[in-house]
Amino acid sequence: MTRASPQSPEPREIGLIIVGDEILSGKRADKHMPKVIELLAARGLQLAWAEYVGDSPDRITATLKRAFASGDLVFSCGGIGATPDDHTRQCAARALGLELELHPQAEALIRERMQDTAREQGTAYEPDRPDNIHRLNMGVFPKGARIIPNPFNKIAGFSVADVHFVPGFPVMAWPMIEWVLDNQYQALFREKAYVEKSVIVFGAMEATLTPLMEEIERDHPGIKVFSLPSVDHPQYGRHIDLGVKGDPSRIDPAYAQLLAGLKGHGAKLGPELVR
Repeated sequence: MTRASPQSPEPREIGLIIVGDEILSGKRADKHMPKVIELLAARGLQLAWAEYVGDSPDRITATLKRAFASGDLVFSCGGIGATPDDHTRQCAARALGLELELHPQAEALIRERMQDTAREQGTAYEPDRPDNIHRLNMGVFPKGARIIPNPFNKIAGFSVADVHFVPGFPVMAWPMIEWVLDNQYQALFREKAYVEKSVIVFGAMEATLTPLMEEIERDHPGIKVFSLPSVDHPQYGRHIDLGVKGDPSRIDPAYAQLLAGLKGHGAKLGPELVR
């Protein structure tokens, strides 16, 4: 099946890749996934999948091969700097079978940034100084890549097809992700395209409610049933948050069937929630 391209209204699955040993070792906590979920939700979109991968070139390459082959809209955070533990740019090129090249616009922006820094420090800009030459590596992308502007320090990210690469720093990554969404995928935005309705259920077991959940999904295509059990909730104690989610125009009949089924089971119901 042909997947949608930017500016196409066809629904897309959206994925997130987070690169870095520091996340997997626990040195840093991931902040990207909850923020990306928030940015997408503000545009009527949802995250379909996420992957964490350490600084292993082979693993990063394999992960990116899957991302490019998926046809999904994918954001990759981290590993696009120019230190020895930054492999994402090289792995993206390898995954695509492309050569790396210095992107002219990215180069111009890096040089701008170096001149700004020299001016701020009151020193002369020396373009041929070894460290300045090395900084140009941050603009070396797979051939044919498009740049993603970085409003924080001008050091661009890049896109190839529908996979978009941004730094690991949230202060840079998040506005860059917003820029990609707002400039390339506005046609995908869906206002009020998703809603959840659920009810707190006391004293029931998920196993006994599973047939009801399966029945609702069978009777209402496109609606998903969710069950979120809790054993020590500060307000409700032991309970299940049981509900339906999906297109607002299809939610009400599915939710009515859920409530009727729960009453048929003799379940004790608590507050109803709409998100």
